Parts: sequence; structure tokens; C-alpha cells
Amino acid sequence: MAGALPQPPKPRRRWGLFAAMVALVCLGALGNLWLVQATSDTATVLAARSTIERGAVISGDDLVAVRVGADPSLQTVAADQLDDIVGKRAAVDVASGSLLTPGSVTSQVLPAEGFSLVGVSVTPDLMPGTALMAGDLVRVVATAGQQGAIDPAKTEVEAVAGEVVSAVTGEDVTGQGASTVVTLQVPAEDATTLAAMAATGNAAVVLDSRAR
Repeated sequence: MAGALPQPPKPRRRWGLFAAMVALVCLGALGNLWLVQATSDTATVLAARSTIERGAVISGDDLVAVRVGADPSLQTVAADQLDDIVGKRAAVDVASGSLLTPGSVTSQVLPAEGFSLVGVSVTPDLMPGTALMAGDLVRVVATAGQQGAIDPAKTEVEAVAGEVVSAVTGEDVTGQGASTVVTLQVPAEDATTLAAMAATGNAAVVLDSRAR
């Protein structure tokens, strides 16, 4: 018919765009689900802020709370047990950044039954060339000092074996090198002998074993 108006074109349905939008919404939902699941599968546990030597008393400053994956096969100590851990001793050497485990700490009281603790002040020249650590097995050996040479008639030099509990080096104010106070756990029957040796100021420390 002359003068008839043309019909407007029918809009095309963009099925591809619609499908892409649906896929994007689904991916977002899956991402949120994964994030929630990942967050719920973590736990806050204790780790060593700095290296803790075996036998050392654990303080709050030694530990830090960290979040890790909640793996049932991973033995850890929950962060809310901090108050129970502080004051106990390290049963093993715990490296800085390592997670604490139930076997990392012990409630064992020092000295153990049948043993005594004896402190020995030792000058630098009578110490091993390496710093002593808790758990080291050592011998304290009597030296002649300023009293003269050891009697050659003696077949054995007096010595007492023990385990290092701590070794604290003081400040050098004399210019001769600061002495180190080594606290040793020794059998009770050897405590008197060791204390007498320590009193002379003429005792050398020999490192025998660092086996852990």
C-alpha cells in the first residue's frame, strides 16, 4: 500500500551476553564460597618469635600467635593456651618462626630428683670457644690456677660431669673479658665437690656433647 510506514526491526536477543553475565555471577558466588571455606579452615596457634633453646624457661615475649591451615595431621598449640605455656621449659630447641607443638614444652622441674644445681663462674680463657647452650653435656675440670702446677703424682685430674641449664655472660668492666656463670645440673653426690671447685675460681669447662 502506498504511503505505508515500514515496520521497525525486531530486537535481537543477545543470548551470548546473557550467558556471560550468568557465568560471571556464578563465578563470583563460587569465589565467595571458597573464601568463606578457606577462612573457616584456619586456626590461630602459637609460634616461636625467636629461637628458644632447650631447657630455657618460656616467656610471653618468646611466642607469637599466627594463623595456619587447620590440618588434623598437624600438631599445634592453640593461641588461647598461651598462659598455660608461659613458665614451662622448652623440651627441645625451637627455631625462630617454628610452630609450637605439645612436645615442644615440658613441666619438668629443675633440678630433677637426685640432682642439684651448681653455678660455676668461668673466665673466658677457661671456656670452650663456642657459646654454651642449655642441654650441653660438659665437664668442669679443676685447674692449677695461681696455686702452681698440678701434682704429677695424680693419675687423674679432678672433674665433674653435668648438663648445662644456662650460661650467662656478664658485662666486661675490667678489660680482661667478662666471666660466664654456668649453671649445671649434676648428680647430688657431686654437688659439694663441684661447689668447692667453683669456689677456687680455677675451673675449666670442657664441652663433651651437644647431642639433642
